[in-house]
Amino acid sequence: MTDGILDGRRLALEEAFFARHNETLRQGLMAADIAHARHAALSAATGISDEAALARFDQLGLASDTLLALTMVPLVLMAWVDGVVALAEMRAVRDSAAASGLRPESPAMGLLTAWLATPPPPALEAAWRDYAAALAQRVAPEARAALASQVLAQARVVAEAEGGFLGLTGRVSGRERQLLARLETAFHP
Repeated sequence: MTDGILDGRRLALEEAFFARHNETLRQGLMAADIAHARHAALSAATGISDEAALARFDQLGLASDTLLALTMVPLVLMAWVDGVVALAEMRAVRDSAAASGLRPESPAMGLLTAWLATPPPPALEAAWRDYAAALAQRVAPEARAALASQVLAQARVVAEAEGGFLGLTGRVSGRERQLLARLETAFHP
């Protein structure tokens, strides 16, 4: 009689184990499907098919509804280039974002706000460079030059928002000039 009870208990434990295991596998497959759908949407929106680049976008919290925030990355990088975001720099970034169509309540503005609150990870510049290179390949040289000019002008506004010392020194620091040069190279694939 005890053998029957033990066998029943053993079977119940096995079933419970396999039920948990199957649920874990099912959740993993669902997460993979969701990630694949996000990658497909980002790929369609950006023209980027490189899985490493799409994974960087995913890691940074970029999705189709936050992709517009990616266009603001050069401004975020400029604001952080000296290790701290000054209030004037934050205002310049937010003003540019509003002028570009980011609504205050949008997920993209929420992501931009997060990037301004904490130093950006190195992957942020790499993700933007992937995006800029993909754009540069899809547009005519004149449009590429205009886009580069616009991005650099916006970044320069942020650089000049907080700079100089009593009007005696230049408003754009050496680090800011170096970043401007790096940003410009992104448009020349």
